[in-house]
Amino acid sequence: MNPWYNEAVFYHIYPLGFCGAPKSNDFKAEPVERLEKIYDWIDHIKYLGVNSIYFGPIFESTSHGYDTTDYNVVDRRLGNKDTFIKLVNTLHKNNIRVVIDGVFNHVGRDFFAFKDILLKGQKSKYCNWFHNLNFNQKSPLNDPFSYDTWNGYYNLVKLNLSNQEVKEYLFEAIKMWVKELDIDGLRLDCADCLDFNFITELSSLCKKTKSDFWLMGEIIHGDYNRWANTTMLDSVTNYECYKGLYSSHNDKNYFEIAYSFNRQFGDNFGIYRNIYLYNFLDNHDVNRIASTLKCSDYIYPLHVLLFTMPGIPSIYYGSEWGIKGTKNISDDDLRPELDLTSISSSNSNKKLIELIHELAKIRKNSKALKHGKYFQIRVLNEQFAYARILEEDCIIIIVNLSEKASSLEIDIPVKGVKVLDILNNKETFKIENNKCLIPDLLPCWGRILKVE
Repeated sequence: MNPWYNEAVFYHIYPLGFCGAPKSNDFKAEPVERLEKIYDWIDHIKYLGVNSIYFGPIFESTSHGYDTTDYNVVDRRLGNKDTFIKLVNTLHKNNIRVVIDGVFNHVGRDFFAFKDILLKGQKSKYCNWFHNLNFNQKSPLNDPFSYDTWNGYYNLVKLNLSNQEVKEYLFEAIKMWVKELDIDGLRLDCADCLDFNFITELSSLCKKTKSDFWLMGEIIHGDYNRWANTTMLDSVTNYECYKGLYSSHNDKNYFEIAYSFNRQFGDNFGIYRNIYLYNFLDNHDVNRIASTLKCSDYIYPLHVLLFTMPGIPSIYYGSEWGIKGTKNISDDDLRPELDLTSISSSNSNKKLIELIHELAKIRKNSKALKHGKYFQIRVLNEQFAYARILEEDCIIIIVNLSEKASSLEIDIPVKGVKVLDILNNKETFKIENNKCLIPDLLPCWGRILKVE
């Protein structure tokens, strides 16, 4: 029996931007239930075929959400605990799981323990709560001490996760979010910066609290097996394929992404073939995929790949309409407030919405696409064919990034008499001598073929 998360289709929302929250938190203000905006989007999210939502930062914070001030409350710019409990309950009734950002590597300067050090100096009982706190030198912000940060940002103070008191504080907060607010998983921010022992203890705690709890880590580089294994995380962000997916299209070179698929998922040698990696085309930290692509129509074969490659597909809010956004000095362009009525009635990409709807439906009804082995069939610069095989079920995927129609002869890796295109009007093509000629590959499109 596969756990729910291995059959998930995620919708990623950055709530502070999506809900139009103020950029800075007024800690004296009353909570504003901006999260209620999500209710208007539930039908749309379900139409896409989504069954899980990953919410970016929810904890109380100073500004962008990753500078946490209190792990035990919902950011007042979004509402309060009751707001979130009601939302989770409604999403669960709609068969949508809820995962939130777990920002445990660092906190903001308004975090209570850091403020206590600012007030009391070396007499504070929290001096050992932070990594490499040093009273022999000043910080760039003119604090009478220095400390480790995330990536040199002194508003992001690195926690000492080997300190037992810090772990107990965080673990108590996590248990509250699981037991009282009924979340289904955590995405660990900066997981590649976290202490391995901390992740192991966190995993044990979460699985004991809720047996089917999902833990996914943000990993940019490195061997994913170091984090995704039986004692730590269930999944990690697949940044290798994120890059390969768009650049193989922009460079008209399917050999690039085919190499990554083989390296990661190949039946006999794929180094991540037993991990359901978290796959995405864009997120809150990188350019919108529509801004990255050299040809706007590449977005269609890209989504065919996203929903048929091994792993867990995720859509970043708004990108289902092909909206644009680029990373500049700030990330605001990547994290906009969106109005469902205006965006759905505009000239945005409704063709992409329909494609995602169909791809999610096909994936939901195919055990091979969710759990099957990966098998490469044929690679050309502008065409790429591979199969997902589970027992007697074989699905063959072909994508064409050319602006021209094409045809492709492929080997069929299992026995069959014909293939049925379950994406395009159920067209059929005969198999002869374990080969099949697939004509009329539409420009910048794909075929999903079921072997019968």
